Amino acid sequence: MKKMVSVFMTAKLIATPVTSAFALANHDTVKEKAQELASKIVSDYGVSGLQYAIMDHGSIVLSDSAGVYDKATKSPITKDTMFGIGSVSKTYVSAATMMLADSNKIDIDKPLTTYIKDFKMADERYKEITPRMLMNHSSGIYGSYYGNSLLFDDNDTKNHDELLVKLQSERLKSKPGEFSVYCNNGFQLLEILIERVSGLSYSEFLETYISKPLHLTSTKTLRDSFDRDKLTKTYFPGIDQALPIENPNLIGTGGIYSTAEEVSKFAEVLIGNRTDILSEKSAKAMQSHEYRKGVWVSEETNTINYGLGWDAVRLAPFSDYGITALFKGGDTLMYHAALTTLPEHNISIAVLSSGGSSIYNSMLATNVLLEYVRAKGIIKETLPETTFAAPLKVDMPSDLTAYSGLYGTVGKTVNLEIKNGEIDLPALANGLLPPQKYVYTGNGQFKNNDGNVTLSFDQPKNGKTYLKLNANINIPGLGQTVMVMYEYQKLDSNSLNQSIKTVWKERDGKNYYALDEKITSVMYLTKALLAKNISVDINHGYASGTKIVDKNKAVNVINIPIMKGRDTFDLNFYNVNGAEHLVIDGQSYIREDAIQPIYEGNDSFCNIPSNGQAVWYKIDGKSANRVMNVETPVSGGFAVYDKNGMLVNFSKATSNYSVVLPEGGMIVFGGNKGDVFKINLKNK
Repeated sequence: MKKMVSVFMTAKLIATPVTSAFALANHDTVKEKAQELASKIVSDYGVSGLQYAIMDHGSIVLSDSAGVYDKATKSPITKDTMFGIGSVSKTYVSAATMMLADSNKIDIDKPLTTYIKDFKMADERYKEITPRMLMNHSSGIYGSYYGNSLLFDDNDTKNHDELLVKLQSERLKSKPGEFSVYCNNGFQLLEILIERVSGLSYSEFLETYISKPLHLTSTKTLRDSFDRDKLTKTYFPGIDQALPIENPNLIGTGGIYSTAEEVSKFAEVLIGNRTDILSEKSAKAMQSHEYRKGVWVSEETNTINYGLGWDAVRLAPFSDYGITALFKGGDTLMYHAALTTLPEHNISIAVLSSGGSSIYNSMLATNVLLEYVRAKGIIKETLPETTFAAPLKVDMPSDLTAYSGLYGTVGKTVNLEIKNGEIDLPALANGLLPPQKYVYTGNGQFKNNDGNVTLSFDQPKNGKTYLKLNANINIPGLGQTVMVMYEYQKLDSNSLNQSIKTVWKERDGKNYYALDEKITSVMYLTKALLAKNISVDINHGYASGTKIVDKNKAVNVINIPIMKGRDTFDLNFYNVNGAEHLVIDGQSYIREDAIQPIYEGNDSFCNIPSNGQAVWYKIDGKSANRVMNVETPVSGGFAVYDKNGMLVNFSKATSNYSVVLPEGGMIVFGGNKGDVFKINLKNK
């Protein structure tokens, strides 16, 4: 969840003494480095509060924080303050799965259908999927069902309960085991697997077999009873007060709350130091180089190389020092987390935050750990940052022009033209690299003007052609991070007849708005998360990265390993009373043309229909700049956005039911079926 969006633990640690191991280190340099970076993240990267802890040989040796728990009171973060840990939760569900294997209740290489009898998909290859493939992201499942998963003060289990039903109509994007690409739904299936085999709810399993033996008092899920005031406050730009509590209802994927100290303590399980919980054999198995089993980029320094539940089992830059480092990052919309551990040295660090991104947390973790192992004498010195020179353009062999053509990634296609040894490309690496020109420098490589990004073309054993990215990215004040991945996949042109072209051309550039998202959803903070914009490449026969099949259907053809091929989707259009709707991942969206202006009279009503879907309105010149007051049912709420899609008010977050309507903006009402909103418009 980067797609999503990326989505943990304090007990006996209070009285834990500083170890002699850390006494040998220069405590001040490590503490100063951590505080410097933590303060930078809080001041420059949209973080309100941050917490971190290092565990060395079973003892907490550094535990500190930056920022505030609550902006209003300016009360500080403490070691007992809890955060959501996002996808770091995947290491917990993976460990729980391996615990079942330890007790011979499952075999991770047997078909998943052995344990979840009603698991079915619209692709016979689903019978080949194993628990191992769920943990190493190689199942071939499309990706993630985010609908109604991140909710404010709402523990709705709908996403969990409907997963198996939704998967019944889904096909696979690849043969199980062919390659690994990040997949949240796989870890939701692991949650169900644990429940079916153990006979306990997943939350009960965690409490019984992990939290109790580790004496973790602050590692909870949203299903548990605990003091919610221990959770750090979260904030959103443009909203002054703290937000309601974000409940990640995808527990196996990203739904655990914890503290940095307790996450570090749980790491002892993952590195094989708590054999009473997880066998050393299983811990080692989780650290295996699973990514090598399928299509992958070549063995280069990288920050992504999957194990079982881990994002990386050979994390850069530690690999440059000959140190094995394991890493897992996590993000919900509000919470962010990173866990890095050095199993050979029994050292772990957890960094949790409210706001920001897990990439910032991971960079803090890396830099502080490097300083820590330097102070302990494990390494002599930290390596200097890599420097780059402007590229020297050379003549390009003419055969490389054959790589020109149509390329796609999830959500879009680009026409890649290699001309005079140059390539112009849009933003890469999820926006971390701006649009720019790349020039040919020899050896099949193209570089950007700064020399820190290299592009090349790769044709692995699956026969597909990929645009490969190798980038050293500088995050100001935090240092460098390296990314090696496939960015785009070369696609064949898809010829369409004229009647199909006519229909799809009408959809080009149109927005479709979510109807099935609960009004308690965190997604309403950002209209872009509720809208699907359709971009149609008529000449090549694609729409938003999917291949057009007929007038109302387009299917995924993207098979990119690692990250860029995650969260793929099909497009399915249908009509309701003349209004075009779109279905993606089982969620319905309505075309913008079908949305009517809100009634300009003084008084009106909005009724939530019997299907419970949200109701959208446009704000035209007749209602713009007037004050809208809404009498809202307890179960209902509404959001208002300006013409640029920026949030003006979201009643579930602000408890504000009066707003000036911006011209060209939009309003959405949501609630239970039959809910009635009384609307009053008046002049300012």
